[in-house]
Amino acid sequence: MDAFWFGIALIAYGISAFFYTMLSLFGRLTLGKLAVGVAIAGVICHTMGLIIRTIDAGHAPFTNLYESLVFSSWSMVTFYLLIEYRYKAKVIGGFVTWMAFLTIGYASLLPDRVKQVTPLVPALQSHWLEFHVAACFLAYAAFAVAFGCGIVYLCKSMGRRQRRQKLHSENQEADNSSSTLDMIDNLSYKTIRLGIFLLTIGIITGAVWANYSWGTYWSWDPKETWALVTWIIYIIYLHVRITPAWHGKMAAWLAIIGFVAVIFTYLGVNLLMKGLHSYI
Repeated sequence: MDAFWFGIALIAYGISAFFYTMLSLFGRLTLGKLAVGVAIAGVICHTMGLIIRTIDAGHAPFTNLYESLVFSSWSMVTFYLLIEYRYKAKVIGGFVTWMAFLTIGYASLLPDRVKQVTPLVPALQSHWLEFHVAACFLAYAAFAVAFGCGIVYLCKSMGRRQRRQKLHSENQEADNSSSTLDMIDNLSYKTIRLGIFLLTIGIITGAVWANYSWGTYWSWDPKETWALVTWIIYIIYLHVRITPAWHGKMAAWLAIIGFVAVIFTYLGVNLLMKGLHSYI
C-alpha cells in the first residue's frame, strides 16, 4: 500500500519540477503557485506512504537502501518547501524537485526483494535509530538545497557575465542579477549552517548509539570516517566564508564539493567499502 502513495509522490514531484522549470524560463507567478501546490500535495502523499510503511514495518522507515532513498527524497522536498516559505525564494525549486523526483524514481526501480519490509538486524534495534538517522538525512536535505544553490549560482553568474559582455548599458538588469546572486549565496550559507547543526547531532547520537551497541564511541568505520570528512568540509565552508573573497563562486564550489562528499558518505561507502554500516 505504501508503494501506491510513493508512486503518487513521484508523479507529483515530476509535475512540480516541470512547473518550477517553466517558472525559471517564463517567470509567470501562476507557474510558481502551481509548482508549490503540487509539491505540497506530493509531500502529503509521500508522508502517508511513510506512515503506512512505519506501521507495517514496526520501525522507522529508513533501515535499508530503498527506505533511505524514499525518506531522503521526502526530506529534500519538505526541507525545501519550508525554506521557500521562510525566505520566499523559488529560484532553486526546480533543481530540488528534480533531485527528489530522480531519487524516489531510482528507489522505485530497485528489485522487489530490496523493497520488502524486513525485520531489523540486532544492531538497529534501538531508539537511537530514529534520532541518529533522521538527523543525518535532514542534514543531507539541507546540504542538497545548498548544492542546488551552488549549481544555480554558478549558472546564473555565468549567464550574467555573458549578458554584461553583450549589454554594457543595461545597468538595471545587472543590479537585479547581482541581487539574485546575493540572495542565492545567503540562502546557501543559511542552509549549510543548519545542515552542520543537524549533522553534528547525527554524529553525536551515532557515537552514543555505537557505544551502546558495540562498546566504543568511535571505531573509524568507513561511514564514520566519511561523515567526519563531510562535517569538516562544511566547517571549512563556514570558517572561510567570513572572508569576503570566499563569498559567491568560491562558496558555491565548496557547497558542491561538500555535497559530493555527502553522496559518497551515503552511497559510495556502502558500495565500495565494508564496515559496520554495510547493512544499510
